Amino acid sequence: MNAAARRLLGLCLCAALAACASGGGNEGGSGLQGSKQELKTSSDRTTNERRADIRLQLAVGYFQQGNYDVALDEVKQAIAANPDAADAYGVRALIYTAMNEMALADENYQRALRLAPRNPDLNNNYGSFLCQVGRFQPALEQFELALKNPNYQSPVKALVNAGACSIKMKNLDAAERYLMDALRYDPDLAATHANLARVFYERRDYNRAGFFIHRLTTLAKPETLSADVLWLAARIERKLGDKGLETAMLTQLRRHHAASPEFAAFQRGAFDE
Repeated sequence: MNAAARRLLGLCLCAALAACASGGGNEGGSGLQGSKQELKTSSDRTTNERRADIRLQLAVGYFQQGNYDVALDEVKQAIAANPDAADAYGVRALIYTAMNEMALADENYQRALRLAPRNPDLNNNYGSFLCQVGRFQPALEQFELALKNPNYQSPVKALVNAGACSIKMKNLDAAERYLMDALRYDPDLAATHANLARVFYERRDYNRAGFFIHRLTTLAKPETLSADVLWLAARIERKLGDKGLETAMLTQLRRHHAASPEFAAFQRGAFDE
């Protein structure tokens, strides 16, 4: 799995964990309490639902360790305890994505969304998956569904993902709109600045690209940046004529990502590819 896919799975996994913690697999559904309709809370969860939650948390832990077979077994037990646990299918989709079993991942996302069609975290995660496999327009439709949901707690995630997907589509105007909206939600999110730097680099507006890449390096230590972001930063600094910063970015690329395609591009001197 490449670095971009690992970052994508990490973001999706955070959303899945948040949904598990809140018991959000069924869209915050409601139940009847006496004569009034009340929101279902954690105290209303059945024994089987709680058992499924525990199994799902174990699955996430094994997934994070890269133990995919055991993680899948835990998801299977979560579904056996609660067949309507949409989050379980969402987590299984993440595991299958990491295993490069894309057809199975797609099937599980669709099953999750049939159970929870208005779950914005699932919409966002499925959109990220669709973008990863090159189905860009359906991906944007999923991001838009998430963004239109008034109960979505973290719209900035969908905005950044939609921006990144729009870059892949070469629709830089749409990417800029999504990412500027994300910036208004959270001005300190590193991923937003990295993607805006890419937008302006693609437009050959190197001064603005430099502004966002310099902002990024104040928010995140260079050694924590992915290979594609370091390579982008090095190319921007090269265009701006800052040899010192270019060298610093390339040093981090060599030190932390020597096996990456980006480092191979540097070795070829392919700064303008």
